[in-house]
Amino acid sequence: MSENTEKSALHESNSSPDSKNFSATSAEKIKNFRKQNLSVEELLKDLLKGNKTALGKAITMIESNQIKHQQISQKIIEGALPYTKKSIRIGITGVPGVGKSTFIESFGTYLTKMGRKVAVLAVDPSSSLTRGSILGDKTRMEDLVKDKNAFIRPSPSGDSLGGVAKKTRESILLCEAAGFEVILIETVGVGQSETTVHSMTDFFLLLKLAGAGDELQGIKRGIIEMADAIVINKADGDNMKAAQHAKLEFKRALHLYPIKENNWKPKVSLCSALYDIGIAEIWELISEFETQTKENGHFEKKRIEQNKFWLYQTINDHLKSRFYQNKKIKPALEKQLKLIEENKTTAYAAAKYLLELD
Repeated sequence: MSENTEKSALHESNSSPDSKNFSATSAEKIKNFRKQNLSVEELLKDLLKGNKTALGKAITMIESNQIKHQQISQKIIEGALPYTKKSIRIGITGVPGVGKSTFIESFGTYLTKMGRKVAVLAVDPSSSLTRGSILGDKTRMEDLVKDKNAFIRPSPSGDSLGGVAKKTRESILLCEAAGFEVILIETVGVGQSETTVHSMTDFFLLLKLAGAGDELQGIKRGIIEMADAIVINKADGDNMKAAQHAKLEFKRALHLYPIKENNWKPKVSLCSALYDIGIAEIWELISEFETQTKENGHFEKKRIEQNKFWLYQTINDHLKSRFYQNKKIKPALEKQLKLIEENKTTAYAAAKYLLELD
């Protein structure tokens, strides 16, 4: 309800023959309008103070598909925007079983002990059949979840590709506004399609296992080319020799790639997240990257390029949503699907027909 609408409601009620007979409907609308604006302001105020409950509520709001929630979330994001850009965003990826959650638990705890505020945005894979997600990352980060300087938010990937949730980008901005200095984005770990996280982070860390048979196969993978660091996890005990061998193989593989535009040479490191070995060295490596790229101007340049990318991404998402919400599309789509089943049309012809309807 706009300010004009509120005035109109008041005028309507006061112009009634009986001034005491105030319009209950108009009064309720005005009350709800004021209450909604107040709640958004209070939520944003608490979020900017670093209140984790407010941050969780704000992220829930931006993840909602309800139109009224989307309108509120837009106000929250606009209010939070001036307080962003004060963090290092780290994307962490790797195949399932590589130990991402254990690594984040160890790495995050190390940072909070240094006085850093750490936010973890963990993306959980959604079932292609039930559309549900377990969202159990908090159970694997028992110490970090209780840390006052840490915030952990699991989100379902839904139908989003690229290893991240649809609103991960906005969640990052809210975490920064809440004062979190290090944002860790844990991806679903599905392999080569996990590239979208690279377009919303400053540093891209790839976790690997020794002896998994993919050391040289890594040469073929585009995800290796995007990595700013490769960390061989579970480098302890009897696995140490294999980990050192894997480190050597990946270092050789990285020499085959051209030098990055930011002049950063990707590093290969060993760690054991379970025993907190090599964690400090990884943070030193990330700090070195941050210093170097800020000095040569590429840190800010990448942030600007990311914003441009997300402009196009937002437009694409909006066009897709508008297409499927078109009342003419749903019956026409069902008809075209039936024709495809009967082999009376092609997918290309059906798509062309539907797009022309929009």
